[in-house]
Amino acid sequence: MKFSVFQVSRKGGREKNEDRMGYCYTRGSGLFLLADGMGGHPQGEVAAQMALQTISALYQKEARPEVQDVPAFLSNAVMSAHRQILTYTIEKGMFDSPRTTVVAALVQQGCITWVHCGDSRLYLVRDGELLARTRDHSYVEQRQGAGVDAKTPDRFNRNVLYTCLGSPTKPVFDVTGPIPLQQGDRFLLCSDGLWGSLTDVDIVYHLSHRPVADSVPELVEKALRKAGATSDNVTVIAIEWETPDGFESTRGSISTESINEGVFASTVQAGWLDHSVEDLDDAAIERSIAEINEAIRRSAARRG
Repeated sequence: MKFSVFQVSRKGGREKNEDRMGYCYTRGSGLFLLADGMGGHPQGEVAAQMALQTISALYQKEARPEVQDVPAFLSNAVMSAHRQILTYTIEKGMFDSPRTTVVAALVQQGCITWVHCGDSRLYLVRDGELLARTRDHSYVEQRQGAGVDAKTPDRFNRNVLYTCLGSPTKPVFDVTGPIPLQQGDRFLLCSDGLWGSLTDVDIVYHLSHRPVADSVPELVEKALRKAGATSDNVTVIAIEWETPDGFESTRGSISTESINEGVFASTVQAGWLDHSVEDLDDAAIERSIAEINEAIRRSAARRG
């Protein structure tokens, strides 16, 4: 497996950066991750980091050196990340849970499969054309996907999502693939700080015409300039797929063929979580959420 990768994250005009990204790979498989902690809720950066750590830890456990059932793995990993965030909320006695979006792409046997929840996106580009893009779990894209002709109000908040990880309700997520990759295909994972300022045409054009190590910094700088002082965090990880015959050693290029069968490499922050992904089942989480909601209700009644 051979690919070139480049990643960058900028704080923009925010007080802190709640985005997280990273990638992992074995001899026969690669996993690319991005999460965007949600503002308006506490510790978005914690939720984003927990999502990446949970999914990458499960990947390390299952990719030996390949994942046996990729769609099932991605689905289970997203739900495990969701449970980890809720477990953290319960253990800390928080009245509101940290929340995050997530997008993850797994590549093996020359194919890509991805999962996403929320509005962090994946773009897949081939020969200068947009081959596929995730559809946000937002009310704006839900209206567009349903063919609603009514104009979206000017003051409608495009950032309003109907699902995420860490919410008291079960997350909605989509798994797409597998899609066979060809020499020179490029795919990009990004937070809404990028696509919120740039059009799909801009993103596809820049990604198509230069190596990812050159195009991604330009895209990020363009998004920051366009958004100005109010810019959101802007985070991008981009990959160019290379077939064995077309592999060229360039900046950021990786070949997994030289590593040993049991080797696992990762840029995700090391360290496993304090509790197992199997600590709480859905029923236990639902009971705990009900207790949290009842505590909130009692607190509001006392203030009233």
